[in-house]
Amino acid sequence: MHWFYMASLSAPIAALCAGWIGGIWPSLALLWVTAGVFLLDHLGRRKQTQSTTGARSLPVLLAYAHLALIGLGLSLIAQAPLSEAMPLMLSIGLISGQISHPNAHELIHASSRIKRMLGGMIYGTLLIGHHVSAHLRVHHVHVATPADPNSARFNEGFYAFFARAWIGSFRAGFQAEKHLRTGQSGLKHLHPYYSYLMWSTITLTSAAFIAGTYGVFIWVFIAIFAQSQILLADYVQHYGLTRKMSANQRYEPVGPAHSWNAPHWYSSAMMLNAPRHSDHHINPRKSFPALDLTSEMPQLPHSLPVMAVIALYPPLWRRVMHPRLDAIT
Repeated sequence: MHWFYMASLSAPIAALCAGWIGGIWPSLALLWVTAGVFLLDHLGRRKQTQSTTGARSLPVLLAYAHLALIGLGLSLIAQAPLSEAMPLMLSIGLISGQISHPNAHELIHASSRIKRMLGGMIYGTLLIGHHVSAHLRVHHVHVATPADPNSARFNEGFYAFFARAWIGSFRAGFQAEKHLRTGQSGLKHLHPYYSYLMWSTITLTSAAFIAGTYGVFIWVFIAIFAQSQILLADYVQHYGLTRKMSANQRYEPVGPAHSWNAPHWYSSAMMLNAPRHSDHHINPRKSFPALDLTSEMPQLPHSLPVMAVIALYPPLWRRVMHPRLDAIT
């Protein structure tokens, strides 16, 4: 478990310390969460244990770290010159998309109502609160089928997917929650989109309080950048994979072959084993340290953060991924 703590907590701590010191340090912090993670993935190998000791505390600590990124991060960016502010904004955007997102994802699957609320709060602060409903009510039900907006289709470029998935998941999540509450009333059954809107409003109001209009602009930029990381993860992890339909017009159950996975040790630890995606879809309630990889699970040629970069260049993405799709289909 200590690698999960070190890999996930070191990035937000490094970013905030770098912003506090200033100078070249914000650029070095950005280098750490990009090239540093890449090098550690390839310079070392660590076999993960499946012990869940400490697994309950880490997501809560990371939720507090995310709040610190909003409050302290915004304040530091607002006071910094552009040469320091820009790498700090990019660092916080990457951390929000590659650490806060997997952490929020872990929280919304928790049995504890408070933890689920924390997960929704994180997505709400990133102005994409609807991802909670879309993920739980739509993605896990319809993954790898045309009914899931967050499953990337074969030959679909990321930029087309981003627009389709963002709008589609907003609508599908809203309708799924509305259907779930049909015939029910009272505060307990209030549509959760109200809470997502509340967290987004609180975040932007806080940004304005910290740094005025500039603060709102900064956080909107960071949130959109983080959203691109969230949707890049969905794009990469499900690209081109589909569930077969049986003779009775039902899709086969979700299995190991319906998600792409990555075995790279450090980025996996940093992202709370999010790259072990097949096991998560088969066992949504399994704690992140216990997620496993098997030979029947399709594997990406590079780590999830590297594949996300490749996905930004559709011709290169197709050149890398289509031969692998052909090999397993």
